[in-house]
Amino acid sequence: MRLIQTLVPEGKREVVIEVIEEAEVDYAMTSETSEQGYSDILYIPTEADDVEGILDELRDIGVEREGYMLVTDVETIVSEQFEEQNEDDESDDERISREELSTKAHNLSRSTTNYIIFTVVSAVVATAGLLEDSAAIVVGSMVIAPLIGPAMASCVGTVINDDELFWEGIRSQTLGIFVAVLSATLFAFSYRLLLVSELDLLLIQQVAERVHPGLLALAVALGAGVAGALSLTSGADEALVGVMIAVALMPPAASVGLGIAYADPVVAGGAGVLVLVNVLSINAAGIVTIWSKRYRPTHWFEERQARRDTIRRFAAFVLVILILTSFLAVSSLDARDNAVFETTVQTEIESSVDGNVLAVEFDYQPRLLSQSQSGVVVHVNSQQRGQPTTSRRLSKRRPASD
Repeated sequence: MRLIQTLVPEGKREVVIEVIEEAEVDYAMTSETSEQGYSDILYIPTEADDVEGILDELRDIGVEREGYMLVTDVETIVSEQFEEQNEDDESDDERISREELSTKAHNLSRSTTNYIIFTVVSAVVATAGLLEDSAAIVVGSMVIAPLIGPAMASCVGTVINDDELFWEGIRSQTLGIFVAVLSATLFAFSYRLLLVSELDLLLIQQVAERVHPGLLALAVALGAGVAGALSLTSGADEALVGVMIAVALMPPAASVGLGIAYADPVVAGGAGVLVLVNVLSINAAGIVTIWSKRYRPTHWFEERQARRDTIRRFAAFVLVILILTSFLAVSSLDARDNAVFETTVQTEIESSVDGNVLAVEFDYQPRLLSQSQSGVVVHVNSQQRGQPTTSRRLSKRRPASD
């Protein structure tokens, strides 16, 4: 529910009343006595999705140029008449006005001191969670990550043809990712100097998940972008949806910092690709979602430019995403081949090796975004024949029965 308050300029009273009555909306009007060039104050209670149309009507008759309009959020309106009027005009399209959307996006785009501090704290907590291999700590770091605002601001700026807002969102996103990686690097480097000088990062499950991502990571990022845009355009609280966007960005950024601190190019490179894919996917999904909600520039003559910029930027995002997604596809295919290889080896060993098989260990050689099999170790219990327990190492290319 929204309340529109408008200062009506001198000489505009009759035309304003005519426009409002043609729109068939409820209103109230009082005289304005400050002698500042306004004759009346107009009050219009209305649903959120009707605000944009009313503001456009008032803008067309010059109220915006000579006066100004305020839109405030209203918790509730106690009126049987108002409720009856809105029963016949129910809409499933929950959508705030273009002006509200632009204002929220501008507020979210700014790289304030709190934005930097929250990003640093979130990155440090995420890095600690990765080192502890604790999913709970990693999730906790996402709650305080403020990364949803800049991403949504760049999407809104693209659709409504606000270049300043678009580039402010891009700068804030770049700054946020840089600060997150830098904070994670410094924290991890301190951990390396003071506590653990050598560490195999790929043995940490939480890190390995970000270093060798599959195509499902793309689905997570796209879903985060759609959810973020819907929460913004509907006027809902974006805090919870911000956690979803942080899921796609903060742990991979912290993994990049770990890779840099421990001089592990495989970890830094793999997680870095995931960060880029997720950032671009969130922006691309957000642009499509906001455009589908029928947001357009304030003036009709800007629509062509806005459409051109939207298509151009979306195409650029998609092109880079497709290039980077090829790495994710390689990782997914490699993971599938590894699973098939392990199943085949297990079957062959159980049917061909004498004695009871205690365990089968697979050795992998980590590469950028994938892992290649380097060997298999089979632990066999041969005590049935009076022999001790033995271990046999098999090469990947050798048959399991050798």
